[in-house]
Amino acid sequence: MASVRIREAKEGDCGNILRLIRELAEYEKLSDQVKITEEALRADGFGENPFYHCLVAEILPAPGQPQGPCVVGYGLYYFIYSTWTGRNVYLEDIYVKPEYRGQGIGSKIIRKVAEVALDKGCSQFRLAVLDWNKRAMDLYKALGAQDLTEAEGWHSFRFEREAMRELAGK
Repeated sequence: MASVRIREAKEGDCGNILRLIRELAEYEKLSDQVKITEEALRADGFGENPFYHCLVAEILPAPGQPQGPCVVGYGLYYFIYSTWTGRNVYLEDIYVKPEYRGQGIGSKIIRKVAEVALDKGCSQFRLAVLDWNKRAMDLYKALGAQDLTEAEGWHSFRFEREAMRELAGK
């Protein structure tokens, strides 16, 4: 197995991150929902007050190979706040290219997010998964995550832009 490095994304990684976001959306059968651009990723993740943080997984070339590292996965996260437990981290996306799955790369990304969360004083690490993605659910449970839908009956909701406009009276 090739050597894998998990590192903080750099601004120059935004093209690869967007490519992987599109692959994830295709895998989730939600390609039509991707509206983000490389420029928005750059502005929102690498400015003075970033809205998100991102880790990339890259395969390192063997010594003597001419090509450089190849980005094969990412984990995009941000910090949230719980009125019950304080600081939390939310993993918005985790994705590893299909041909690199089963090598522990996803687990390495999750472990790194947990490390960052603990370093920042977070009490919880949250994420969501589609109900049909049993492989991901099994991984999260094996790593110690609790399924809140099963355990506590929580359901996730969101307001889209038009609903927000209506709510805000704009």
